[in-house]
Amino acid sequence: MEYHLTVANGYESLRANAAEYSAELLQLGSLTVNFYAPREVDRQEPHTRDEVYVVASGAATFRCCGKEIAVAQGDVLTVPAHQEHLFVNLTPDFATWVFFYGPEEGERASASCCEEPGDTVTEIRPAAPGRMNES
Repeated sequence: MEYHLTVANGYESLRANAAEYSAELLQLGSLTVNFYAPREVDRQEPHTRDEVYVVASGAATFRCCGKEIAVAQGDVLTVPAHQEHLFVNLTPDFATWVFFYGPEEGERASASCCEEPGDTVTEIRPAAPGRMNES
């Protein structure tokens, strides 16, 4: 099992599996890591598990809850289970890591990124020097 994943691994897996745009690279406990590289149009449907996106390359516009946000390499997005969302205005090199985690139906089945901000905003705090922030 490979635990060091690279963008090159992602593209190689897409080619090797004749996958059009998404390939699963790792499954570890409840965590599944996919490499997602839609071409021109993002046709994904809402997922049954919570997910985190880390943009691996390129840029796009992330559309969720009637809002749009420009995203680029290194940006991190979170989406609760069953929430409609997609990427538009993709650059030709757009690709993202997708981390699915937790139980089916999500950790909070009723959560939505369209709900009250207090219910969905996670406070981002800097880690202490030399330590990763584990909370």
